[in-house]
Amino acid sequence: MTDHTASNGPTLPYVLVLYYSRQGATRTLAEQVASGVESVSGIEARLRTVPAVSPVCEATAPEIPDEGAIYVEEADLRQCSGLALGSPTRFGNMAAPLKYFLDTTSGLWMNGALVDRPATAFTSTASLHGGQESTLLTMLIPLLHHGMVYAGVPYSETTLLSTQSGGTPYGTSHLAGSNADREVDADERSLAVAQGRRLAKLALALTSMRNARP
Repeated sequence: MTDHTASNGPTLPYVLVLYYSRQGATRTLAEQVASGVESVSGIEARLRTVPAVSPVCEATAPEIPDEGAIYVEEADLRQCSGLALGSPTRFGNMAAPLKYFLDTTSGLWMNGALVDRPATAFTSTASLHGGQESTLLTMLIPLLHHGMVYAGVPYSETTLLSTQSGGTPYGTSHLAGSNADREVDADERSLAVAQGRRLAKLALALTSMRNARP
């Protein structure tokens, strides 16, 4: 995926694929969503993550993660044409590190910076009924407060009707297993790619709409 940290000259619009991952499954989904975004001409994907949070005051994170995407900055979100949020479930909710970042974006909310930009979400859980849909719905709430346009996975993606593991109309999901050792399967990957592709097309269309306003 394209890294825009040292870009020169004009760049393509991009979808921010922002995720938190502990065991790697959510990161894999993020990479598949980004792949779907970049299958669409005229737009790019920007992969970013968030640092862990800790109840221990002395705990610190390195400025650059040991692996995976670099940490997100507010400018990544402010300038994006679309947003895909990914998180494992924590008691039917998004993980604290991702919510912590979203809680710092009130300045963007006050300025309406994200109004009419498309957004979507994806998740991973240890069990099939471990809170996939509720986690996706909780991730939707702050996006609606920002005035974003939420886009899930429509049933025209026929894999949604045949998957035996993850997959919901609210967003792609993954069944990781109780030991977090189940790989993201072909159906889950297919849905994540389709989700990214749909988001990219909407991002381009809504950007044109915003630019056409008087």
